[in-house]
Formats: sequence, C-alpha cells, structure tokens
Amino acid sequence: MKIIQNVPMKVAVLSLFFVMFSFLSCAQESSPALTWYTDVALAAEAAVAEEKPMLLFFTGSDWCGWCHRLQREVFNTTTFSTWAASNVILVELDFPRNKVQPQNIKDQNQMYQQQFQVRGYPTIWFVNVAKEGEKYNMSTLKSSGYMAGGPDVWIANAKSIIEGGK
Repeated sequence: MKIIQNVPMKVAVLSLFFVMFSFLSCAQESSPALTWYTDVALAAEAAVAEEKPMLLFFTGSDWCGWCHRLQREVFNTTTFSTWAASNVILVELDFPRNKVQPQNIKDQNQMYQQQFQVRGYPTIWFVNVAKEGEKYNMSTLKSSGYMAGGPDVWIANAKSIIEGGK
C-alpha cells in the first residue's frame, strides 16, 4: 500500500526532516517538578522527614515586580529546580493584593511576616526545623532576596547560607 503518491522525493525528505526537527526542538531537559508549600506546618513536617532546611519565599505574587523577576530568572530554571529538589523544602508566603486566599493562610503569612520582620519583597529566609515533642521549632539561618546573576549566583549564595548554619 502506497501512502505517498506522486510526491517528489525532495518534498518527502524535507517533510520528514521538518517533522523530526519539530519533535527535537520541542524536547527539553526535564527538571524535577517542585512542590511549593503554602502551609508552614506541612512544610515543617516535610523538612524534618527529609532533613532539609525550609526556604521561605515572602512574595506579592500578583503585584511584586522583583518577585516575578526572581521567579523568572532563578526559581523557574532547571538549574534551580534540580538544586532545590535535593536541598530545600520550598514554602511560599504570599501577600497578594487581588488574589483571594483562605483566612488561615492569610493569618499564618502575617504571623511569619511579623516574626521574620519582613519589610519588603521578595524576601527569602532559610530556616532549619527540628521536632520537639508535638511542636516544630525553627531556627533561622539568614535572609536573602533577589540577586542579579541568574540561578548559579543565587544558588551559590543559598549554599553559603545553608552550610554556614550547620
């Protein structure tokens, strides 16, 4: 059975190359899917279970330009995804202006904003977590924020904070 009839060989070969190129250009390096917790208690459980510090990302998701830039240039990269999957538990503490949040999340975020004395966005705190009885105790390492230079520079800074707190 002939599928292609009366088609010049050049057109058939070019079509084949076009199809192959389309598949190859769509294929991208797969990065680990990241979990961003919004509930600090659940994140603390994961941090203790996985023996990793938490990365608390204080953001204004629907209005903060520097937060968007940090996400675009660092957090949404394969380099960061690979590093974060192995090294930290990610927590987003959001302070949106227009997005609706459950009241318990708003209250939790305001409590941590006050506890960590967050005055601007984005602010990142690295926190070690230990379980003592039924409670989780957090010890702060250091804060960070937006940093020019892309994921490699940002991760190098994060590593120095984490390693300095061990």
